[in-house]
Amino acid sequence: MTKLTVGPWIAAQKLPSRDVARDRHAFLERVRVREESQNVAGFPLVGLGGSCGKPCFQLPYVLTWTDQNTHGLEQVAERFGCYVEYGVYPHLKLHENDQEVAAVQDWTTFAMVYLRPGYERAQELLVDLAETLRPA
Repeated sequence: MTKLTVGPWIAAQKLPSRDVARDRHAFLERVRVREESQNVAGFPLVGLGGSCGKPCFQLPYVLTWTDQNTHGLEQVAERFGCYVEYGVYPHLKLHENDQEVAAVQDWTTFAMVYLRPGYERAQELLVDLAETLRPA
């Protein structure tokens, strides 16, 4: 089981206190870490979720949801003790406490996976999702 290795990269960008929320120079200093590209298991980190702050990884293909791949997604979820919640896009949530551990977005240019950085099996889940959802 492997947590994500990008925790320090994410933490370096977070607002340390409300006192510097309007400080442009402090912001510029924090975001310098973005100059260093990050990846996990070969998948590039493309940013953070705007509302959730979860790191987002790009999959190397375009994803279009079908009955077949949503069934595969549900099988992945079960392997990780999760269920799938279908909203605007699918979220994987733990059965034990409903905590969201992943979300998968489909766009016309590429697919993305958002992962909870503290989830013990995050890297393993990323790899499994990428393999399972890969178009035939």
